[in-house]
Amino acid sequence: MRTINKFGKKFFLAVLSAFLITGCQNAADIGTAFPTPDTPTEIVSVSDIPDYSGNAYVEVNNNEPYFTDEEKEDTTSFEQYSPLDSLGRCRTAYANIGQDLMPKEKRGAIGAVKPSGWQIEKYDFVDGKYLYNRCHLIGYQLTAENANSENLITGTRYLNTEGMLPFENEVSDYIKETNHHVLYRVTPMFTGDNLVADGVLMEGWSVEDEGGGICFNVFAYDVQPGVDIDYSDGNSQKAEENFAYTGSRKSGEEPAEEKLYIINENTGKFHKPDCSSVSAMKEKNRQKFTGDRQELINRGYQPCKNCNP
Repeated sequence: MRTINKFGKKFFLAVLSAFLITGCQNAADIGTAFPTPDTPTEIVSVSDIPDYSGNAYVEVNNNEPYFTDEEKEDTTSFEQYSPLDSLGRCRTAYANIGQDLMPKEKRGAIGAVKPSGWQIEKYDFVDGKYLYNRCHLIGYQLTAENANSENLITGTRYLNTEGMLPFENEVSDYIKETNHHVLYRVTPMFTGDNLVADGVLMEGWSVEDEGGGICFNVFAYDVQPGVDIDYSDGNSQKAEENFAYTGSRKSGEEPAEEKLYIINENTGKFHKPDCSSVSAMKEKNRQKFTGDRQELINRGYQPCKNCNP
């Protein structure tokens, strides 16, 4: 597990690291146990999570996170990201978030990262049209992690905006208002050797006020209403009954003008179709995108500085 402390302070969790190294190497272990020194007696697995029934997330363990008493007392900022497993899948991301870890600059490109199960799938009824986003386990607004492959999974637009973002925003607002710390842990959970997660377990606990401001333990579903997903590889097809999901767009809001752009998946930049850089791209890195320019930026791509799309 890689530990980062942006201000040089060292945070050692030897037991945690030992557990990760010795207990979570097999693909079958992922999603069946949480890497914490005091694993709950009743280990949570994907099979314990109820099937998706229309809500973006469901409470787990009566909404109480699994942090130990010792963890809940620590006010040292840190962030930790587990190494990818043998299938290239993300594991737990864990942090004690303070204002010192939050970003001081705009997010950069993340398009070069290809999480396990990554596919480019489009549906007209999905907000922004693209089924999948590169979902940060711990959002950029919290720890300023950019193109970190240990912190990005293949997640649906629905998971990103309806499942995870509300909790990320809640934590971010709380820290900015109080200057307190929030213990925050996100664990992607997979079935067997599937490359796409069934969802993520999200835990949060505000330290200085003993959970008074932030306290949650939820499972957010990696689903997209109206789409059937093959979690083994990320392929998908339109469901027989479309839920006509409209995402976070406000009622009556007009969609932005759609244009054709060319994405370089290697550099994470997008271009006008007639940009000179397009002809120099390798075919395997070239992707067409028809839609809103801002959507590409939201997905982590950067506009070419030559053609200024």
